[in-house]
Amino acid sequence: MNILVLGDGGWGTAIALLLDKNGHNVTLWSNFPDYARLMAKKRENTKFLPGIKLPSSIKITSNLQLITCNLVVMAIPTQYSRSVLSKLKTKIYNLKSTIPIVSVAKGLEMGTLKRPSEIITEVLGTDKIAVLSGPSHAEEVSRGLPASVVIASKNMELAKMAQSAFMNSHFRPYTHSDITGVELGGAIKNIIAIAAGICDGLKLGDNTKSALLTRGLAEIARLGKAMGAHQNTFFGLSGLGDLITTCVSPHGRNRAVGMQLGQGKTLRQIMASMEMVAEGVWTTKAAIKLSNQYKIEMPITKEVYNILFRRKDPKQAVRDLMGRRAKSETEDLCITKSPKLLK
Repeated sequence: MNILVLGDGGWGTAIALLLDKNGHNVTLWSNFPDYARLMAKKRENTKFLPGIKLPSSIKITSNLQLITCNLVVMAIPTQYSRSVLSKLKTKIYNLKSTIPIVSVAKGLEMGTLKRPSEIITEVLGTDKIAVLSGPSHAEEVSRGLPASVVIASKNMELAKMAQSAFMNSHFRPYTHSDITGVELGGAIKNIIAIAAGICDGLKLGDNTKSALLTRGLAEIARLGKAMGAHQNTFFGLSGLGDLITTCVSPHGRNRAVGMQLGQGKTLRQIMASMEMVAEGVWTTKAAIKLSNQYKIEMPITKEVYNILFRRKDPKQAVRDLMGRRAKSETEDLCITKSPKLLK
């Protein structure tokens, strides 16, 4: 296949390498002409995926006008995807609106609260959309380490086509039909990862981290169920699996933000020092609005918001979480038939 990968970040580059290895004709698009030329010259993404060589078979460009493809992979950070998709519509989709698109972005758009697939539908007017999500750090995928993910679509034929395009001996995608759940799991887990980083920055230990992941998953599932997702989705690769990886891995940008917050740095200081986007920061704002809109209790998300945007002392946030009223674990877990889930 001729595949266009939109986005020169670490994940977009790792996806381009994966698809190239699978025998596809891959074009990696950057929004920055000077950096596209630098990558093409050095055959390396020195800024976002250093140390990994890019084979000459991967075309690197910033010019959409010259690209022909029969599959698009969107690896643009969610907050910037709308503007890039508008360029794509002008250059490519006006000519051929039937090209399927696979979104690998994780986040929620701040102003509209939309998921990446909803932004794609709104801008491009297409329903040929699949989303890929799961525990899959770019640093490991680019090195060929084993990973399993989920590819979800309302069109199962499209999901299976994308599964075939991405699958190889070290990258195993499973098909799914719950786009809403898969995207929400990938977005909200970044908020919990910030909280996990705060725990690490405060040196609160393993017990705290385990409790945080468990209760964080309950928050994700509650919101997802209210928004029409299937609760079982959150106990799979795009929910629990991705949550574990993001909260414990040294590669995680969101966890890194949280760790620095726990060590006393301000959000302004942290963001000024980062090249890559930490989606969880902006997703926190969107998630708070969604929790209010759907009347869903999300105490961890609320405290992360307070730390990020209201300068709340992380230690006080922990004390406030621990001091909430006593309750039963099962009253808000969103699990109705747990024996079936364990099979």
